[in-house]
Amino acid sequence: MDLFGPTNVMSMGKKSYCLVITDDYTRFSWVYFLRTKDETAEILKSYILRVENQSNHKVKIIRCDQGTEFKNHTLNSFCESKGIERQYSAPRTPQQNGVAERRNRTLIESARSMLADSKLPLTFWAEAVSTACYVQNRVLIVKPFNKTPYELWFQRIPYIGFLKPFGCPYTILITHGILPKFGAKSDEGYFVGYSSQSKAYRVFNSRTRIVEESANVE
Repeated sequence: MDLFGPTNVMSMGKKSYCLVITDDYTRFSWVYFLRTKDETAEILKSYILRVENQSNHKVKIIRCDQGTEFKNHTLNSFCESKGIERQYSAPRTPQQNGVAERRNRTLIESARSMLADSKLPLTFWAEAVSTACYVQNRVLIVKPFNKTPYELWFQRIPYIGFLKPFGCPYTILITHGILPKFGAKSDEGYFVGYSSQSKAYRVFNSRTRIVEESANVE
């Protein structure tokens, strides 16, 4: 795992850091966005409990750098209670944490290309990183197994027919509130990602200026 930031521009959700966690076997990745580094410990504790419940396997080893966000009393106590071994890369030797460093670079470069192609402002960097992670988990091939990280983690082939170009224009059906008699039934916006908790798209509504989740898009 590794943390990058702070970014020059805060995201739409007022985040400045991104925590990237990669499973060493499947290469499946997760991204979490933070306001400050202090949030890292609680996010990691929640992540470990959730992933152990989903996979029916125990987290045995954590490999990271020697940043204070990973070396603190909260995480030390939690890992000690869970019997989790800690492995740290040597100071100023990022190549010892190569899997996490390469994943960071891949996500950042992908997000940069997506933002440049879509012409969206840099405040959408978190949405671009999240979308890049979502897609790469489903399309990149892990060479030793000739399978995607998604297939190795969930034991089923991912369906990718619903994937769309980041930043493409969308028409969003208005499904809340009372519409005027002759008012428009839809808003215009831009596609900025996929929901992690439901079968829906994340879209930026140009009228309300907020990111919302909806399946009623065209």
